[in-house]
Amino acid sequence: MVGKVSERVLLREGLERTDNGMKQTSWPEATPINQKNYYTEYMKRDDQVLALRVQNEFNRDRLAQSAKGRGEVDADQTQGDIPLNLPSDGFDISKVVVVHPGSQFLRIGFSTDVLPKTVPMCLASKYHRTESDEYEALPRREFEAQKIDQQYGEEWSKKYKKMSEDLKQDMRVNKRKVLPNSKELVVNYNRRTDPEVIPTHNDPLQVEWTDVNTPVEEPVFKETVPPKEKGKSDDGDDEDDDEDDDAENGLANGTTANGASAQPEKLNIVPQTKAKPAPPTVVYGSAAQRVPDDSNPKFRLRWPMQHGWLNEDDYSSVSSLYSDFEATLTHAIKHELGLKRVSMCRQYSCVFVIPDLYDKAYVETILRLCMNWYEFNQVCFIQESYAATCGAGYSQGCVVDVGAQKTSIACVEDGLVVEDSRINLKYGGFDVTETFVKMLLYDHFPYQEINLQRRYDFLLAEELKQKHCTMNQADISVQLYQFHLRVPNQPTHKYQFKTYDEVLLAPMGFYEPTIFDNSTKLRGRRKLIERTYNAYDVDIPDDPVSAAQVAILALDRPSVLPSAPPAGFVSNEAVSTPSKEKAQPFNFLARGGLGGDLAATPSTSKAPSPAPDAAGASTPVPPPFVFGAGGGAASPAPSGRNGGTPAPTGPSSQQAQPGNGSGPGLLQLDPLFHRSAKDIAIERDSVLPLAPLDIAIMTSIQNAAKGDERKLKDFLGSVMAVGGGAKTPHFTTYLEERLKARRPDLVDRILVSRSARDMDEQVVVWKGASVFAKLAANDSWITPYEYAYLGPRILHHKVLWQW
Repeated sequence: MVGKVSERVLLREGLERTDNGMKQTSWPEATPINQKNYYTEYMKRDDQVLALRVQNEFNRDRLAQSAKGRGEVDADQTQGDIPLNLPSDGFDISKVVVVHPGSQFLRIGFSTDVLPKTVPMCLASKYHRTESDEYEALPRREFEAQKIDQQYGEEWSKKYKKMSEDLKQDMRVNKRKVLPNSKELVVNYNRRTDPEVIPTHNDPLQVEWTDVNTPVEEPVFKETVPPKEKGKSDDGDDEDDDEDDDAENGLANGTTANGASAQPEKLNIVPQTKAKPAPPTVVYGSAAQRVPDDSNPKFRLRWPMQHGWLNEDDYSSVSSLYSDFEATLTHAIKHELGLKRVSMCRQYSCVFVIPDLYDKAYVETILRLCMNWYEFNQVCFIQESYAATCGAGYSQGCVVDVGAQKTSIACVEDGLVVEDSRINLKYGGFDVTETFVKMLLYDHFPYQEINLQRRYDFLLAEELKQKHCTMNQADISVQLYQFHLRVPNQPTHKYQFKTYDEVLLAPMGFYEPTIFDNSTKLRGRRKLIERTYNAYDVDIPDDPVSAAQVAILALDRPSVLPSAPPAGFVSNEAVSTPSKEKAQPFNFLARGGLGGDLAATPSTSKAPSPAPDAAGASTPVPPPFVFGAGGGAASPAPSGRNGGTPAPTGPSSQQAQPGNGSGPGLLQLDPLFHRSAKDIAIERDSVLPLAPLDIAIMTSIQNAAKGDERKLKDFLGSVMAVGGGAKTPHFTTYLEERLKARRPDLVDRILVSRSARDMDEQVVVWKGASVFAKLAANDSWITPYEYAYLGPRILHHKVLWQW
């Protein structure tokens, strides 16, 4: 055995070991991680998130300022001075603008206002033809048809007659008098009625139409510095003029501004007048609706929002759509709020109301508009249902917002909107107006030339609906009414007409949505604005999805649900032990049925359902709320998991079996099982969400309760109807009767109410947003500093729901 060689021998042989300390490589050494005990602090503390760090610093500064102010007050009191009431955080609630845009009206005002300013969400611009010349008449009908059934379509005529017969039977059951020849009386009278011409000088209620040829002397407000600072800056006029010229294209051209929030200098507003006034090229609001259809030059009326989302159908480019939306909002801020200069918005904050089921692209566009163009001091967003509960004073409830062209339903619990309960239906008050006019025309309405595409006819139809429509059966009888037709540059015509059940059957369309004209509601969808995709996986859509909304879509097209595995499909994942399925306590469909339209099928149970029968099935999920389609074919709703794609359940696999008459099975359509999330999203965009209102409410509550009977009773006992469509007389009473028919076992617990403070249903949401703006502890404000660093990503940290 060779012993240790001495260093002297190694030195003599030239094998001495030397080391100069230089590393053999520049690559850093990665020490192995202790798999049993390792820890990281990355994104674990609040100070590592910019939004939270800025908020904590602001709270710290506010507390320090408050303590300093209290010390000064105590010092002044010792000297005998009068104490001052210093604000705690320096936030002025009178400088908060609350904006609630809708499909038909824009409501805007300061948070301290009692009621908002309501202006039509439209504008009229010069165009070579009007909307009545470009589109077919509304209601749609064949003017050349000989018979009335052929004029409006045999299918619609059958539905209308069936609804009329059902109403007669219901009235007989309720012991109400029904005349057998009521329809004939109405038709015969309307057919032989002629209008009465009223001279212009005898009409005291003439409409003041907008004259597009009269030059408008619109004042120009010039900003000047005070005299003591006048020598510092005298060259600001040209810059202000350029700002006015670019007002119409601020958002369309992608105008940017400094993200920092700098307080502007104190300015003097001096009104001046243009030397050469010119006729208007764009008219906004109610004045746009009063532009004559035969004006010279012609003007076309545009609505930037339709059916609850941006109107892509009437525009050829996304820049023009954004420009009109921004111009409408800017006009309202200048003329309704008195902020004559866009630069004055820097002193104000903004609370913007958005839908419950929103498009992320829409919210990001609004944020960019508020920060880059208006340069608000800070901005925050609030969902419509949560704002409605704030306005009505509810802490928990199911909010039914019936708007002009959409109806949204959502359950609110402890100040948060339950994600899986959100539903957006594409019908509203305008559909009632169109259907009411259509029913009147079917019964030989004396004014047969009515066309809702014409502006004066649209205003007339809205007036008739608001005056005569009701949901009280006691008001159904042959009634004689009159109206005045006022056409620009023509004498007034006085018409008399009779109605019978049309006044009730038109709002009954909320429970029979197939009576509405739904043929063009999806036209132009995704033509200009693409859906949002995940930042880390471009094939996964990122727009919010609700389990209740998918259940409504599945009523019309069950394939929008992810398909169950085909028979014989083998998975490599472990199989969990299936649990025993319990009784289903909330199956209101099995108790009340759906009137023959939908069959009764099992509903949600409290316990998870057993795994599918297919071999090797994956982990079971709780069964969703299940509807039945016609003929007894079941269509399940998705599970109540947050943020995930709904998982399949047992009934879906049964429906997908071949030979059941409901469509091809998965054995023939294996690619359906491998559909991507993008393909499912594209198919969902092609389905129009329609369902009876009472069924939609029960679906929303069912997905919000998630099997908890106590929550279900609480939500059913606090259903609140808001929105302009809910102003129909006896709307809440009839809705409550429909819900009680669905759940007769909970008759004493179901309650549908209006606003708790007898507030106008149209302004409840706006009022709730104004209350939210006054909250002292509001962490959802987005400042220009945060937006300059993070951009739209700041929404993930600031909004009150899961972004």
